[in-house]
Amino acid sequence: MYVNGSTASSTKLNTLNLQSQRIKPVEVYHLANALRHNTTLTTLNLTDNRFGVIGAQHLGDALQHNTTLTTLSLKSNEIQVIGAQHLADGLRHNKTLATLDLKNNGIGYVGAQHLGDGLRHNRMLIILDLGDNPIGDVGAQHLASGLRHNATLTTLNLRGNRFGDVGAQHLGDALRHNTMLIVLDLGDNPIGDVGAQYLINGLRHNTTLTTLDLRYSHIGAIGAQHFADGLRHNATLSILDFGGNPIGDVGTQHLADGLRYHKTLATLHLRYSQIGAIGGQHLGDGLRYNTSLITLDFQGNDFGAIGAQHFADGLRHNATLTTLSLRGNHIGAVGAQHLADGLRHNKTLTTLNLKNNHIGVIGAQHLADALRYNTTLTTLNLYYNQIGAIAAQHLGDALRHNTTLTTLDLKNNQIGDIEAQHLADGLRHNTTLTTLDLSYNQIEDVRAEHLADALRHNRTLIELYLESNRIGDVGAQHLTDTLRLNTTLTTLSLHGNQIGDNVKHEINEYVARNERTRKS
Repeated sequence: MYVNGSTASSTKLNTLNLQSQRIKPVEVYHLANALRHNTTLTTLNLTDNRFGVIGAQHLGDALQHNTTLTTLSLKSNEIQVIGAQHLADGLRHNKTLATLDLKNNGIGYVGAQHLGDGLRHNRMLIILDLGDNPIGDVGAQHLASGLRHNATLTTLNLRGNRFGDVGAQHLGDALRHNTMLIVLDLGDNPIGDVGAQYLINGLRHNTTLTTLDLRYSHIGAIGAQHFADGLRHNATLSILDFGGNPIGDVGTQHLADGLRYHKTLATLHLRYSQIGAIGGQHLGDGLRYNTSLITLDFQGNDFGAIGAQHFADGLRHNATLTTLSLRGNHIGAVGAQHLADGLRHNKTLTTLNLKNNHIGVIGAQHLADALRYNTTLTTLNLYYNQIGAIAAQHLGDALRHNTTLTTLDLKNNQIGDIEAQHLADGLRHNTTLTTLDLSYNQIEDVRAEHLADALRHNRTLIELYLESNRIGDVGAQHLTDTLRLNTTLTTLSLHGNQIGDNVKHEINEYVARNERTRKS
């Protein structure tokens, strides 16, 4: 159990965490009675207690009288239809509750009807989470009806609720009239192309929604086309998650065309959307003209080197994108070269994720060379790219000259002792890097010594991850000796190395000392 008072010395309880405590309905009864009279508690977490309908009834009754509770989490409690009805009755009269989490409670479409009716009368609820409740099309209809009249709800989660295009139609109609909703999560529902059309038709008239999540909603190229057409008329949407929908190259072309005209979309997720080189070309072309997109997540597609080339061409002209994820796109060494050329000219990108792209020695070398000239990139992820010794040397040299990179992820790259030495040499002179991850490589005691020596001179590195290497007590002792002098490193992770408890304890003491010093 976790209890947090309003101040360190306060006896007035404002947060109570009873998650996974196997609380029985009779115990909920006593807790509910206390809530009727309590005037301090604002947050109550009862997640995963399985107290069922009766417990929900007690809490619903308490909500009618409580005047302080603002956040209530009832996730995974098997409250079912009747329990949802009791809570909805409580919401009709409650004047303070702002956040209610009912995820995974089996409330069904009838329970959704009760909650939809409750939304008509409630004037305080801001966040409602109904994820993973099988409400279906009928339940979506009832909630949509409540949304038409509700004037406070800003965030609604309906992820994984088994409604299709009919439910999407009702929600789309509600969006025409609702003037408060800002965040809507409809992921993991079989909405399809027709449902996507209904939703975007609603968004043509909506003036408040900024975030829409449609991950894994069975939307194809036609649905993407509907959305692209609708985006021309919408003036508020800023975050769109289309990940896990098989839109392919054709659907990507439609979205890219929409990006030319849409002026507010800042974040677009297209993970695992079956997009190839042609789709990458369309998005790259779209980046030339778009002036609003800040974050683009293209993880788990397959546009290869050619798609990377088009992206790089787009980066040369784009002046807004700051975060780009191309993780798992098989871009190879040639694709990395094109992106490196783009980085030489780009002045806005700060985060680039190239994890698992098989860029190899040559690709990493091109990126390292680009880092000598790029003045904006702060985070580079090269996890699992088989970069090898020569590329590590180039990266080490780049660290000597680069003055912007703060985070470098080189996990699982077959980096051995020689490579680690090159990186260590770069760290001696680098003045900006704060996080370096060399986990799951092949660094042994001798080269751990080189890293330790670098830390004697480096004054900026805060986090160093060396998990699952081949460092033993000898290498760890070199790091320990350095930590006696180093005052900046606050995280040193050595899990998965053959290091004795005494050395681990000493390292943890020095790291904790640095953390205390940094906070003071």
